[in-house]
Amino acid sequence: MQLPELPFPLTAYGPDGDWSYADGVLTGSAGARQDRFVPPTGEGLAPTSDAPRLLGAPEGDFRLAARVTVGFRAAFDAGVLYVHAGERAWGKLCLEYSPDVPTVCTVVTRGHSDDANSFTVDGDSVWLRVSRTGRAFAFHASPDGERWTFVRLFTLGEGTGPALVGFLAQSPVGEGCAVRYDRIAFAAGAPDDLRDGS
Repeated sequence: MQLPELPFPLTAYGPDGDWSYADGVLTGSAGARQDRFVPPTGEGLAPTSDAPRLLGAPEGDFRLAARVTVGFRAAFDAGVLYVHAGERAWGKLCLEYSPDVPTVCTVVTRGHSDDANSFTVDGDSVWLRVSRTGRAFAFHASPDGERWTFVRLFTLGEGTGPALVGFLAQSPVGEGCAVRYDRIAFAAGAPDDLRDGS
C-alpha cells in the first residue's frame, strides 16, 4: 500500500487488518484477542505476537505523526504507532483503553515487553508521533497536533535489523476493534528538542 503522505510503501504483517485508505484516512481493525506483547513476568509464558501491522522502511531520522481514533469496545483495545527492529525488538505508542479510560501508553520490547501508562485522554482520539534520532526513537503525544508532550526515549538494542515503522491495531482481551488514522504526516529529521513541545 502506498499512502501519498509517506515517501515509502507499506506492507501488511500478521493477521488480516482489513487495511484501507481513502481521502486521507487509513482504517484498520484488530480481531478478537489480537495483540503484540511478550510478558515480562516469566519465561514460561508464551508471547502474543499476532496483531495486524502495516509497516514501511523510512531512511534516516524522521517524524511520523497521525491522529488516532479507536472504536473502544473492551479493555486494552488500542490504535498504535509501531516501530519494529526484530522479532523481539519493537516499540508501541498506543491510544489504549487501559483498562477503562483512554490512555496514552507505551510498550518497549527487548526480549520481553515492558508496559507503562503516560496520561489519560478525553474522548477516543489523540495525536501520536514516533521519531528516529540517530540510534534512538522518541514517542510524543498531543491533544491537538500542535504542542507535543514528550512520552519516551529509547533504543531497541544492538544487532537489530533496519527499523520498520507504521501502524498496528490490537484487542488483547476483546472481540476486536476498529482503528482510524488521519492527519497523517511524515517529515525528514528528528525534532530539534524532544522536550520543548515542538
